[in-house]
Amino acid sequence: MRRGSAAFLRKRISEATEEAVKEAVIFLPPDVKRAIQRAAAAETDPVAQGEFANIQENIAAAEGLAVPLCQDTGVPVIYLTLPPDVPLTKDLYDAVIEGVRRATRSVPLRPNVVDPLSRHNTGDNTGDGMPAVHVRPGDKLTVTVLPKGAGAENVSRITMLLPSQKDEIGKFVIETVLLAGGKPCPPVVLGVGIGGTFDGAATLAKEALLLPIDSMTEYEQQLCNAVNRLGIGPMGLGGKTTALAVKVRTAACHTASLPVAVNVQCWACRRATVEVKRT
Repeated sequence: MRRGSAAFLRKRISEATEEAVKEAVIFLPPDVKRAIQRAAAAETDPVAQGEFANIQENIAAAEGLAVPLCQDTGVPVIYLTLPPDVPLTKDLYDAVIEGVRRATRSVPLRPNVVDPLSRHNTGDNTGDGMPAVHVRPGDKLTVTVLPKGAGAENVSRITMLLPSQKDEIGKFVIETVLLAGGKPCPPVVLGVGIGGTFDGAATLAKEALLLPIDSMTEYEQQLCNAVNRLGIGPMGLGGKTTALAVKVRTAACHTASLPVAVNVQCWACRRATVEVKRT
């Protein structure tokens, strides 16, 4: 296999995808661990303190044993950045699919992908349209993996507000968490997409989950404070912290429209980025 050839690049992307999936399902990013540590230190409710202790023990065990943090290893959502000299071809998608198949065997991952109607399981976490692959231009060729478990994904919501309802965005975010209760394994991280189109808002909300969570804008902090006043707490058992962070991404939208999406993520806000080795 010649360096620089299409086959060589496909092999490297496949390897990088496998590596990113493995890292994402086992090791939490440092900013997420810091946010959990801060929330645990601030907690005064004994039950919530116990749940935070369980979460931190879970994180340490996964790292020490090199096993996934959660039995729901999710479905991998993939983000590729392509430098100018790498063309967007079907080979790139095929390489990502192969990488997911390899990770399913080597980590191993729970096979989560099924046909939506027959419920037939492909057994390798791939299928029609899966994994979802998002491509953006960039300076480097990278693969980012965001594993998305069903517990949190199932309670995510989208709405089409009117422009006059701008001040109701926060109400929709809080209502989403209230309806979710303990189902998404709180404390959660909320990705909020505001603007764009119906589908674009959902994309923005998921992309927001890729942002560092150990800092928030004033608007994000206000939303987070409002969510935490719900008192749902770790695992829904009560406490000060229902959300570790709220992250917001926005896009321009139609003058008569205001799409808003909330993508809920559990405390295991998993993600990893690997640069593709091209030599």
